Amino acid sequence: MTALFEHSPWIEARADALPSSGDRHADLMAVVYAATPEEQLALIRAHPELAGKAAIDKTLTEASAAEQASAGLDRLTEAEFAQFHALNASYRERFGFPFIICVRLTDKAGILAAMEARLAHDRETEIATAIAQIGEIVRLRLEDAR
Repeated sequence: MTALFEHSPWIEARADALPSSGDRHADLMAVVYAATPEEQLALIRAHPELAGKAAIDKTLTEASAAEQASAGLDRLTEAEFAQFHALNASYRERFGFPFIICVRLTDKAGILAAMEARLAHDRETEIATAIAQIGEIVRLRLEDAR
């Protein structure tokens, strides 16, 4: 089975050690929300940049590669790639972690618009937004595993 969380098996392990509510997604997200701020940041930072170095080097996880491809991020023009690269750099510089969005629920234009808009947020808002987006990614991965 595909890992539900990028390079963060501790979440599933903690959820497995707790009584189940019968809603796997809710149980997993409860672990994320109960995690320390440092653990939450580590989870966010475990995600690759969109159309970033890992995509170019072909070192994305299988799930991330498929998700990015679903939004067309594996087929960017040179100008689109430059725009993603610049926005990724601005976002990482401002917040200290990669931009995260559930790419399966949008497209290239939507991702770029969200990147630009979210640069205006404060760090706490972006941490909360990143965690919520990770929750959407995991929800879809759980649905795929059924």
